[in-house]
Amino acid sequence: MGDSELLELSPNELAGALLQRRLMLKESLPGVIRNLEANEEEISPKLERIESSFETANKKVAELKLKRDESQSSARALIPDVKSTREKLMEDGGMKSLDPKWKKERLFEQLEEIEQQIQTSALDHKAEKTLIERRRKIISENDRWLKDRKDANPDMARYIENSRIMSQLYKTADKSHRDMIEAVERAQPIYEKRSRLQNELREVRSQLDRARELLLQSDKAINYWEKRLVEGFDDIGPGFSDLLVGMKRVANGGKSSFAKKGKNKVSKLVSGEEE
Repeated sequence: MGDSELLELSPNELAGALLQRRLMLKESLPGVIRNLEANEEEISPKLERIESSFETANKKVAELKLKRDESQSSARALIPDVKSTREKLMEDGGMKSLDPKWKKERLFEQLEEIEQQIQTSALDHKAEKTLIERRRKIISENDRWLKDRKDANPDMARYIENSRIMSQLYKTADKSHRDMIEAVERAQPIYEKRSRLQNELREVRSQLDRARELLLQSDKAINYWEKRLVEGFDDIGPGFSDLLVGMKRVANGGKSSFAKKGKNKVSKLVSGEEE
């Protein structure tokens, strides 16, 4: 119904229409509430299950991240010792058979540079994967070289053992990182489903609260309009102020509430005031 049609209605007709609407709402709301409650009961256990799955997935990611970080930290702590032992062996001539190409590769300097970037830079998965792949290649080359070294020198034995441990720790860190990324990817659909169910349940509960509130208000609204239809639309006591005050003002040559609001708005715009 448009504005012009509403204006053509008498107060009794408008009040009657409002009363009928409230009566229809009171009749239909219990069914609406039952349906919403059924939806809530259906969604809630689904959300509980998916939240449990999401928590398990998150815990797995956290465990793998911790294992990766601990392995990287332990390996990083060995670098200074392995590096100083290697330098001592070189000074004492124990590294004479060192492959010139390997020497040129600056094994430990590169490892330290990679570790520095991983620890201090804000890297995305792709950049971090590139660095980890570089580290894996360096460690693999070091492993191949160490297999060829058979020497009774205690420093060499220490160097080889610590290098082996460092290499294994980095391999563990690399595997943990790969597993962590896979776990994150597996958790993504769970996260999306969890978010969808949370939104659905939030919307259902919002509608349910509104429907319950409307039902609580129904009797009061029905009693209000029934009394108006019987006793009229003037001021008939507390809670029943004059509903026709605007109509009476217009009938006596005054401005309507709409016109007064429009005039005030224009005045504010002219004066530069904000609403």
